[in-house]
Amino acid sequence: MSASRPLWLAPLALGIALASGSLLADEGSEWPLGHYPLPEDGNIVGERYTVEVEGDETLLDIARAHNVGYEEIRAANPEVSIWIPGDGTEVVIPAKHILPDAPREGLVVNLAELRLYYYPPSANGETPRVETYPIGIGREGFNTPLGTTETTMRLEDPAWYPPRSMREEAAERGEPAPAVVPPGPDNPLGRHAILLDIPGYLIHGTNMPDGIGMRASRGCIRMYPEDIEHLYGNIPNGTAVNIIDDHFKVGWEEDTLYVQAFAPAEQRDDALTHLLAPFDNLHQALGDDLPDIDYGQVREIMESANGELVAVYPPPAPVEEEPEVPEPGGFYRYVLDAPGGIYQELVAG
Repeated sequence: MSASRPLWLAPLALGIALASGSLLADEGSEWPLGHYPLPEDGNIVGERYTVEVEGDETLLDIARAHNVGYEEIRAANPEVSIWIPGDGTEVVIPAKHILPDAPREGLVVNLAELRLYYYPPSANGETPRVETYPIGIGREGFNTPLGTTETTMRLEDPAWYPPRSMREEAAERGEPAPAVVPPGPDNPLGRHAILLDIPGYLIHGTNMPDGIGMRASRGCIRMYPEDIEHLYGNIPNGTAVNIIDDHFKVGWEEDTLYVQAFAPAEQRDDALTHLLAPFDNLHQALGDDLPDIDYGQVREIMESANGELVAVYPPPAPVEEEPEVPEPGGFYRYVLDAPGGIYQELVAG
């Protein structure tokens, strides 16, 4: 897969970084995909870039290789086939993120974004950083709960105990489910699981990685196997977890204001308040010096809810159209030069 992307996205140092749990902070060092130094100003990390499909790669292969999930890669490439994008096809990688409006500590899970952010503690002299990963969450009727909690226990090669409701549903279909699924390739928890202090809810791997970036679980938070393995080895028990549903984010990069909209993870009782929240976020980001923002554009961004970062301030400079120059022998030449035409009449007068 060929790519034109920033050098710091190169995964050259990934093996060392994941094995040791540390990252190089010296200027010029390379960071693993999805790992970024916290910006000194603003709240945006990463870059949007493109790669080219090689051979028989699928769009989901490319998504996993570049730290994005299903909905992200589909929204960024709506015209590209999922299964047969075609050798040489350009694929957009939406790897630019506005950090969630939440305390930068522990794990922050933004359900609307289908993305997890981890803020590891920084040792003296170490560059503060954030790690971000695509996730799968609960489908309709099995919503992943919101709120603050913490990690309690880590399990390697966990057994899975299907809930009674699932076993009953399977029995009704004539497909009785086992009371326990041992570790192995058929285990939907994958090889690593992190328990939360919410009974029955975990952050875990998967035996179906193509589902990462979807709302398809029964409420748990799923991750790519390599991502959960890294978290498993690096976050201690008792790590704070903040699960939010931030469907509209506002971010600054230098002097440019960006917004980013997603579909909310669940229907809300306070729908009107939730709808107006983006405008409150804009006012908070801009303070009393509210510039001239095209709120029609903001409304369109909210309606599309495709996760794309869009600059809303300053407004783009108007495109100046060059004046039309009549072609020689065209209509104007005929009107001016024709015998008895306007030009002839003016001269004669």
